[in-house]
Amino acid sequence: MGRMLVQEIAQHPGASLSGGTARPGSALIGQALGDLTVTDDADALFAASDAVIDFTRPELLQSHLDLAIRHKKTLVIGTTGLDADLRAAIKEAAKSVPLVQAANMSVGVTLLGQLVKQLAAKLDDRTFDIEVVEMHHRHKIDAPSGTALSLAEAAAEGRGVQLADVVRNSRDGQIGARPVGEIGISTVRGGDVVGDHTVIFAADGERIEVTHKASSRQIFARGAVRAALWAAGRQPGLYSMLDVLGL
Repeated sequence: MGRMLVQEIAQHPGASLSGGTARPGSALIGQALGDLTVTDDADALFAASDAVIDFTRPELLQSHLDLAIRHKKTLVIGTTGLDADLRAAIKEAAKSVPLVQAANMSVGVTLLGQLVKQLAAKLDDRTFDIEVVEMHHRHKIDAPSGTALSLAEAAAEGRGVQLADVVRNSRDGQIGARPVGEIGISTVRGGDVVGDHTVIFAADGERIEVTHKASSRQIFARGAVRAALWAAGRQPGLYSMLDVLGL
């Protein structure tokens, strides 16, 4: 994603690269970023930037939130695998600086989430079962994907329920019949798949499937740069790609 972001920024007439960081000890430190080089000095990066795009690891995010607040800079968060504490930290930081947070920065996935919400609102839970199926490359660390969770959240919102009350993330053994209203998430890992997500609405006699397939990570970089340009200089708050797209 770092390489994709550098390419996207270089091609965008409204953006310029102010730097890039990697974790201390990374083999990437010292590598070229155009006229710049990769460093491990995140503090200097925030100081030099109008907006910072974070596609890192959850354990690094808290320090980046702290730096965004210290330097009063916009932060775009594409990192996934966030726990409840980090989600709370994001909400707290958004009181001080503009943040854009999305499990998936793709314009297509953002629109898919809206469609899923509308379908879930129209298809009653006693007739239609909902299952989110996601597949990613063998190296992906977190499961289910942040995008799958966001799509399940959209379905739950459409039905007016809390996802935590109805979600099932895995099935194994003698589990019995599927409960009414359950929203399932199924995870597949293999090969070099960038990201496939399908939301299935299954009833007796018919099935509706809506799918997004990513063939390049460039779509995530494109959305992230768009979000950074949109959010830079805005009032503090927690924004989503829906806000970026004017939806």
